[in-house]
Amino acid sequence: MINKKISQDKIVNILFHVIAVIMILMVIYPLWFVIIASFSNPADVATGKVWIWPKTIDVRGYEQLFSQKQIWKSYLNTILYTLTGTIIALIVNITAGYAMSRHDMPGRKWINAFYIIPMFVSGGLIPTYLVVKQFHLLDTPWVMILPFAVSTYNIIVARTFFQNSLPESLWEAAQIDGCGTLRYFFGFAVPLSKAVIAVVGLWTAVGLWNSWFNALIYLQNENLIPLQLLLRRILIANESLLGAATGTMAQELRQLSDMMKYGSIVVSTLPIMLLYPFLQKYFNQGVMVGAVKG
Repeated sequence: MINKKISQDKIVNILFHVIAVIMILMVIYPLWFVIIASFSNPADVATGKVWIWPKTIDVRGYEQLFSQKQIWKSYLNTILYTLTGTIIALIVNITAGYAMSRHDMPGRKWINAFYIIPMFVSGGLIPTYLVVKQFHLLDTPWVMILPFAVSTYNIIVARTFFQNSLPESLWEAAQIDGCGTLRYFFGFAVPLSKAVIAVVGLWTAVGLWNSWFNALIYLQNENLIPLQLLLRRILIANESLLGAATGTMAQELRQLSDMMKYGSIVVSTLPIMLLYPFLQKYFNQGVMVGAVKG
C-alpha cells in the first residue's frame, strides 16, 4: 500500500510539473516570438517560418527606430520620469499607508473615506486638466509625476501590509525604549516593509514607464515627451505613409512597419523585463499581503 501511494504521488508530481512547464511556455513564448520577430525578415514571419530562431537576421526595424534623432532624448525623459515618479510615489503612498494603519490616528475613518471616494468617482479629464493648468504644471516635466503620484489602491495595499505584518507589541516595545513615531517608522517599519515597497515601486514604475496618454494631453514641448508617445507617433506616421503608397513600395513599407512594431515592443518593455527578476522575491511576498493571517 505504501509503495502504491508513493507511486501515485510521483505521478501527481510529474503531472503538476508538466502543467507548470506548459504554463511557463505559454507565457514566455509570445515574448520570445516578439524578440526574434524583431530581428527577422518580415516575409519569414508572415509565412510562418520563424518559430524558435530567426531564419534571416534583419535589423532594419531597429536601424529605422534609432535613426530618429529624438528617441534618445525621449528614452532619457522616460527614465527620469520613472525614477523620480517612483521615488515620490513611494514616499507619499507608503507613509500614507502607514498612517492609515495606525488605530490611534485621529479622524482615521474620515480620512479613509477621503481616499476611497476618489478611487471610484473621478473628476474627469477636463476638471483634471483645469487643475493641472491652475498649478502651472502644463508643459513641464512635473506634470508627468506630481498630479498622479497618489494612488488609493497602493495606499490600501501598504495599509493592509502594515496592519498584518507589524505586530502592535513591536510598537509598544519601541515606546518603552523611548522610541517616537518617526524613529519607529524609519527604524523599524520601513526596514521590515521591503516586500510592499518593492511591489508598490514596481507597479508605479511600470505605470510611469508605459504612460503616454498624460504626455499627449499635458505636454507640447517636443523635448519633454516620453518614449512611449514618440513610438506611438512613429508608428502612426508609418501607417500614414503606408496608406499613401502603392505597389512594391507599399509592400516594402508594410514590412518595415511590421519590423518597427516588433522593435518598438522590445525597446519599450526590455528595461522593465530586466528589472523584474531582481524584485520577484519581494513581489511574490507582497502579492500575498493580507491573504494569510497568523
